[in-house]
Amino acid sequence: MTDANGTPDFSDIHSILQQHSSLINGFSQLQPVIMKLFTCERVTIYQRRRQQQDLVAKFKSGAHTVKIEVAISPQSIAGYVALSKQSLLIPNPQDADALRLIHPRLCFVEQYDQFVTRNILCVPIVHADVLLGVFQLINKQEGGFTESDVTLAQMVAEELGKHCCYELGGTLRPWDDLLHRDLLSTKVLNEIYTESRYKNNPLLICQKLISEHRLAESDLGTSLSLHYQVPFIPYNPDQYHIYHNEHMLNISYLKHNLIVILADAQDKPTILMADPSNANMIMEVEQALNLVQPEIAVGLPQHILQYLGENNIASSPGDMDEILDEISTSNDEDDEQVDELSDDAPAIVRLVSRILHDAKRLDASDIHIDPEKNGPTRVRMRVDGVCRDLNNLPASHHNAVIARIKIMANLNIAEKRIPQDGKLAFKLSGQLVEVRVATIPTVAGEGVVMRILATAGAMPLSKMNIVPSNLQMLQQMIVKPHGILLVVGPTGSGKTTTLHAILGHLNTPDKKIWTAEDPVEITQPGLQQVQIAPKINFTFATALRAFLRADPDIILIGEMRDKETAHAGIEASLTGHLVLSTLHTNSAPETITRLLDLGLDPVNFSDACVGILAQRLIRTLCPECKEPYTASATEHAFIERQYGDEYLYELDLADNVTLYRAQGCDACGDSGYKGRTGVHELLSMTPALRALIYRKASAHELAEQARSDGMRTLIQDALRKLLKGDTDIKQIQILGGLD
Repeated sequence: MTDANGTPDFSDIHSILQQHSSLINGFSQLQPVIMKLFTCERVTIYQRRRQQQDLVAKFKSGAHTVKIEVAISPQSIAGYVALSKQSLLIPNPQDADALRLIHPRLCFVEQYDQFVTRNILCVPIVHADVLLGVFQLINKQEGGFTESDVTLAQMVAEELGKHCCYELGGTLRPWDDLLHRDLLSTKVLNEIYTESRYKNNPLLICQKLISEHRLAESDLGTSLSLHYQVPFIPYNPDQYHIYHNEHMLNISYLKHNLIVILADAQDKPTILMADPSNANMIMEVEQALNLVQPEIAVGLPQHILQYLGENNIASSPGDMDEILDEISTSNDEDDEQVDELSDDAPAIVRLVSRILHDAKRLDASDIHIDPEKNGPTRVRMRVDGVCRDLNNLPASHHNAVIARIKIMANLNIAEKRIPQDGKLAFKLSGQLVEVRVATIPTVAGEGVVMRILATAGAMPLSKMNIVPSNLQMLQQMIVKPHGILLVVGPTGSGKTTTLHAILGHLNTPDKKIWTAEDPVEITQPGLQQVQIAPKINFTFATALRAFLRADPDIILIGEMRDKETAHAGIEASLTGHLVLSTLHTNSAPETITRLLDLGLDPVNFSDACVGILAQRLIRTLCPECKEPYTASATEHAFIERQYGDEYLYELDLADNVTLYRAQGCDACGDSGYKGRTGVHELLSMTPALRALIYRKASAHELAEQARSDGMRTLIQDALRKLLKGDTDIKQIQILGGLD
């Protein structure tokens, strides 16, 4: 855009920068526009060089191609502007006295003056408070530069900083360059910047990026270098050594602050830091070691710790394809040698580690390593309740993989005829992850199933996606001083998660809480948690009897597996304790008949029981890609039929019901689903229900009475989640085995 006289305006500069992917490509078009806009003879854009800590004129107008390098110091006009980050308007650069009034050491460097310089306008290029370079204009043709030129030049510099920040070397945040280069998604980046566990923990961030997202250390270093505007130094003990002088800093101080002072072959000191923007820390180190103008560099936390002597920093086990390629290469050797491949072989060790890391990264609940007759070993993972194929392993290496897992789980590697159970642990991003291991002999060889145990704390009860009516009823049940509450459902239905959410709600200083679990998956401060050990006859019943002598208020029994445990739990609840436990049954009413069939006294049980919560987990739609649509007449009829005409008023169904369906995107692995949520069936013990239990009524009669008392079935609760947009109608059909 130009005015009536053909003079360009600021919008032309904006348009040119938008049209070109880089400043170097657009400068030839940008230069004449800027010169015409300011009616000046020359324009120079200095770029700040990270390595040398100076300015270099990479974008310069004029016939001469002299390379200009200027130190960031008060001894030159551009250097002073870079140092002070302040604009300078110099009417006459030859006036030394006027320059000294600005700064005693400020002078005009004449060695680069290839023609007579009459006046100069110099403005810093800054983005997100990071100096990127300097924008300089020379020789205003009529009357010299004015304050309006200064304002316009600052606008141009701001536009350059915004559009060319990556090229000139500045990013808003340390890891933004990874997003710019499509190495990381916005979602992951936001998680790193916002989650509290990553705050002030650069080591955890680096481990996550390397192990979970498989980024190269060099990419991380480049991103940090661009942001902090200092060179990146990796771990290179052949080139750098620890700098020694008579003043040595405490090693714990250095490790805590992630700082190391290195020296090169010429013994020139460099302060290597995880956060070079910490000026106070730099001054502390300089003062403590009597360093004068040392080099400043950025390093990855694990590299800094390696320089300081910590060589056990966990690293990524490597790319799965590379490991399999390495195994395939070894497979070309003699078959007898391959069959006896040591479990300590590096490729096998890294392969098992990669499988474990991938499982945790994908949030898998189980890992299945399944041998096949006359075929490769399949590695599958259960993610959101569905098994997925991960990789195939060469059959010749199956025994070595199983042996490696057995060693990690302290199992007998020589015994292949009977099932074995054990537990292993590994570290991921600084967190200890526990895995339950079960080996099972098959006709094709030993199979292994590994269950990844939960590592997080208790989920808040309010985050369990329990509908308000059920949540209110449940909260009324658990505040009772005594009684028994059962959470029931098949294996993997989230019973333990629900029980710990309830305990988290009840866990206050005035309560003494004991838990007996097998295994202890979720830990909470304030609880006394006990691991059951059946091999030494330390069972749930044994633990429960011990708890009763330990002054409890609340007792959690992991599972009521037999009559003895069930009877002891009922007795404990009748003697003034709140007891929580689980059972493997399909519905809440069915739980009552199951316990009565075990031989429990109907009167004692009905008096003790405060409620039964049955639950399942169903897959939830990916929030990034789920698609709304209007339910068809068939789907509308399905919802009405399954919820029941008697209770349909609760849904307040409109004529046009909006449902959601799966699509698939990168965030959910193109499955359309991400995560699972619970559906619940909460039975409350009422006088009418107790009367039916006294006479041992059938499960059907109990269910009818429970529904009259306010219980809604699993299918009814799932339909509420459907209308809420959490899931789709396909998952409802799978849950109920319905058409």
